[in-house]
Amino acid sequence: MATFPNFDALGITVDGHVATIEIQRPPHNFFDYALIQQIATAMEVIDGDSNLRAAVLCAAGKSFCAGANFSSDGTSEQKTDADGSPANHLYVEAVRLFSTKTPIVGAVQGAAIGGGLGLCLVPDFRVAAPEARFAANFTRLGFHPGFGLTYTLPALIGQQRANLMFYTSRRIKGEEAAAWGLADMLVPLNEVRGAAQALAAEIAENSPLGVVETRATMRQGLADKVRKATDHELVVQNNLRQTDDFKEGIRAVSERRVPNFTGA
Repeated sequence: MATFPNFDALGITVDGHVATIEIQRPPHNFFDYALIQQIATAMEVIDGDSNLRAAVLCAAGKSFCAGANFSSDGTSEQKTDADGSPANHLYVEAVRLFSTKTPIVGAVQGAAIGGGLGLCLVPDFRVAAPEARFAANFTRLGFHPGFGLTYTLPALIGQQRANLMFYTSRRIKGEEAAAWGLADMLVPLNEVRGAAQALAAEIAENSPLGVVETRATMRQGLADKVRKATDHELVVQNNLRQTDDFKEGIRAVSERRVPNFTGA
């Protein structure tokens, strides 16, 4: 039987062959290095328990994950090992998360914004409410997409729609997300978690070896592609982090106003 560490940002429950991972930083569940590390660790524990055949990733509060906590070390400039490779950065943990083997269903009850959208694309499927909002709002911050989104988002919804989300930073509502394939199921708000758990249970009814091997085939090379994407994303993000536009973007968000970018 799986034994989980005492996570300070997650709640874990098990029902039959399905484990539910709940992000517990309400209301908006901003992420940092520690949160992504904890989710990756939880998924690895699930991978190691043959009784657990599917997982649900959900969140307490209003938002699924409204983006990064920019005051955290988890989003600070890139740290490197002696050979120059990234170390102790949340994108290393993101790749670790994409490398896990158990099928995941995401339950998206509210906003999945920026890196929160990147986290939202880790699961194999997404169950969403009409109230859900999806946004790659990096350019609104004077920033560059991250969390592997430059690979995962166009792979899911197509290059043009991904470009539209990246260039405009617009928010996509639940109905449009379902029409685009960004969400796989659209259900009433109070049914999101239950529908996600039902889908996970449906997956878990099937041969665990067959499902795991099929998933491995269908997602073959995904973690490597995400690693390559995040390596590039992080370099550009670290460069843009030094600009006046990035500082203005962060100020504008905190002051709830339209940013005044200068291109510097």
